[in-house]
Amino acid sequence: MTQTSETAVVQPSKPGPGRVHRAWFVVAVAFVTIIGAAAFRSVPGLLIDPLHEEFDWSRGTIGAAVSVNLALYGLTAPFAAALMDRFGIRRVVAVALTVIALGSGLTVWMTAAWQLMLCWGLLVGLGSGSMALAFAATVTNRWFTERRGLVSGILTAASASGQLVFLPLLAWIVERHDWRPAAVTVALAALAVVPFVWLLLHDHPADVGQKPYGAQAFVPKPAPVPGAARRTLSVLSSAARTGPFWLLAGTFAICGASTNGLIQTHFVPASHDHGMPLTAAASLLAVIGVFDVVGTIASGWFTDRFDARRLLAVYYALRGVSLLFLPLLLAPTVHPPMIFFIVFYGLDWVATVPPTLALCREQYGEDSAIVFGWVLASHQVGAALVAFLGGVARDAFGSYDVVWYASGALCAAAALMALVIRRRVVAVAAPAVAPTSFDREKTG
Repeated sequence: MTQTSETAVVQPSKPGPGRVHRAWFVVAVAFVTIIGAAAFRSVPGLLIDPLHEEFDWSRGTIGAAVSVNLALYGLTAPFAAALMDRFGIRRVVAVALTVIALGSGLTVWMTAAWQLMLCWGLLVGLGSGSMALAFAATVTNRWFTERRGLVSGILTAASASGQLVFLPLLAWIVERHDWRPAAVTVALAALAVVPFVWLLLHDHPADVGQKPYGAQAFVPKPAPVPGAARRTLSVLSSAARTGPFWLLAGTFAICGASTNGLIQTHFVPASHDHGMPLTAAASLLAVIGVFDVVGTIASGWFTDRFDARRLLAVYYALRGVSLLFLPLLLAPTVHPPMIFFIVFYGLDWVATVPPTLALCREQYGEDSAIVFGWVLASHQVGAALVAFLGGVARDAFGSYDVVWYASGALCAAAALMALVIRRRVVAVAAPAVAPTSFDREKTG
């Protein structure tokens, strides 16, 4: 039988002396790709007030559209991980970026709230979900056997870098011109990344005749896995019968609630409520993005060396304490205590991702990317709930104070849940190979 180009055998080769392993070039392309996709994530918090003023939509209605976006971002991720196993990383990511561009671009013609739900909620949510952290997990698992914690930290930080690059620019566009040029900017940014993905993002080390970074032996490219949806649901069914899955999903739901759903969506309008200019509040979020890069990469380094469960407990506890102080810090101007909060929160923003991914890998082996996709779905469901409820609370109480305090308490609960996760015990007599499934019983 003639092999297709997708499964053709490439002879193994070795990088020349002093040459950089191809895996690092793949990480670089993936980093830039996630930055382009992350541009749209800077926009929701900037649009709440402009859309409220232009269309007289309530903040709860706008928050509902954002919550649809965030929920689909998470619920699409596990299916996208399986689709990457079926059709390859490059095809799935290129289509996802195109869908993001389509959804963002179409918003400039909307006149009704349901159109916001369709464009920003459905289309951008589906596209961004395919570009979620399950993409980073797939790249890490395929191209690396060493430095996985560091690489997952780098790719997670790419999302923050996208916020850093685009948020001040988009805030300036919204304030000086209108929200529509900002939406068009997001669409163009996503489209600009597509050629790089198609030309430079290889699916597997075997495509270029190399071993994964740190591997002792050449790893053939696996055949495409059919039945992506069936496999995704099967993995969920198996994982849901284990305790660690629910603890990881619960902690990550609180992570999403206290970051994407709370700060990213409502920090700008909450600051504006206290008299702070839109561009100043957006710039503070961009500073969070700066320190998020540092914190997430450092977290990846720590994850390679320390117990991931204890790292998660520390991260969530510190985040909860910082949120309890935030209502006291909001003011018309930027002052030193607020800067301290921004730096502190930025370092902790998604530092939870590398240890969470490491625990998924420890518990679920080769299915860890799909399991992490489902854990990420819980992250986005938590984010979606707070994005919606935060807007409702603002409409009902006239401030966000109750939301900050409730989120701080949830973070304390997440710290305790992280400590309860049990390490997976591997029998001494077991062969020294990575688990290929988790039909066997899991500890915890």
